Amino acid sequence: MQIINTSQGVGGILNSFKGLMDGVEKITFVGTPGFCTPFAELLGFVVRDRKLAFIPNLDFEKARSISMTPEGMQLGGTVDAHANAVVLLGGLAMPKTSPGSEKVKEIAEKVLEGSDKRKIIGVCFQSVFMQYKWDEVISFDYIINADLDVEVLKS
Repeated sequence: MQIINTSQGVGGILNSFKGLMDGVEKITFVGTPGFCTPFAELLGFVVRDRKLAFIPNLDFEKARSISMTPEGMQLGGTVDAHANAVVLLGGLAMPKTSPGSEKVKEIAEKVLEGSDKRKIIGVCFQSVFMQYKWDEVISFDYIINADLDVEVLKS
């Protein structure tokens, strides 16, 4: 895969994601509950005018809507997870929680059934999709890969 854009920080991730969603009406995020859920809500904020869903642990039938509330982006009731774009979150590739790239590929195909405007987007940190070679199994259209520097300061 070739680098088409570089940016920094959370704003860079969000602006990059929003740019990739041009023309997409419905977006389904797939990830692990807890770890990936806040990232789906964060990414969903910049595309809150679209129909959004979150599938926990590849359980298509447990897909929940993501919508804007007075308290911010929140999971709502159950919803049909079929969409024009599927966003695979990096927590799926973490060794302790990973269902495996083949199973994730299957759920991505199920989400995209019947769509003529298909996009598969990966959002990960520290090259986790490439490190575990998911990019060789799943035909990602784009991967947003970010690194985090962490400093803990004491005064």
